[in-house]
Amino acid sequence: MQKNILITGATDGIGLEAAKMLAVQGHNLIIHGRNPDKLAAVEKILSAMSTGGKLTSYQCDLSELNDVERLGAKITENHTNLDVLINNAGVFKVQNPATRDGLDVRFAVNTIAPYMLTKKLLPLFNLSGRIVNLSSAAQAPVDTTILAGPPRLSDGEAYAQSKLALTMWSCHMGRNLKSKGPVVIAVNPASFLGSKMVKEAYGVAGKDLSIGAEILCRAALSDEFASAAGRYFDNDSGKFSPPHPDALNDRTKGVLNKL
Repeated sequence: MQKNILITGATDGIGLEAAKMLAVQGHNLIIHGRNPDKLAAVEKILSAMSTGGKLTSYQCDLSELNDVERLGAKITENHTNLDVLINNAGVFKVQNPATRDGLDVRFAVNTIAPYMLTKKLLPLFNLSGRIVNLSSAAQAPVDTTILAGPPRLSDGEAYAQSKLALTMWSCHMGRNLKSKGPVVIAVNPASFLGSKMVKEAYGVAGKDLSIGAEILCRAALSDEFASAAGRYFDNDSGKFSPPHPDALNDRTKGVLNKL
């Protein structure tokens, strides 16, 4: 069955590989990218691979929260329904970690932007919809003063905290929406995949990107994830696993209040 699927960060890495897989399957794709030239190039690639699905693209810098709000408004205006949202876009190491709003760019892009976009697009989903959030094996307890403040952590610390914060709101929202839909799931796509981010951060080639792309497609479409609201899937172990303890305790509320 043809689905309407939105993928953020679809111009590179795991997001691009997942978009290719879904294009070949004939789904209607809505892709997001930050760089307009890369977005145009990926449109051509996916159009050539598609087996009948429509393709729409949107350019947005997710570190600019006003732009995220506008992106959500445009998508809501132009599309009557969504079946899947894959919040894939993320950053680890950047030259300037401060956004124009004075936030750490890792928290802005990895945590706050997907939360804002998801909340904006919820009316487009029905009970069978899926929201798949790209988490990570790298997670660390969140300092809420950093979440809403200027950057003062190392790249690794900021990334790990931002990914736990993402997992926190995924679990919380997933449980709250369980009977009302859509299903919200956090997924660790696997450690050290060969994305640009991993190569720049760790200086290693990394594993096959298709490992991560395949689990995103499974989470988006397969029956095994249909009742996984608020759960965490660890692709390093290949199964649903307990999330970091902070994702389910009272600290979650403190993090959510900062978003």
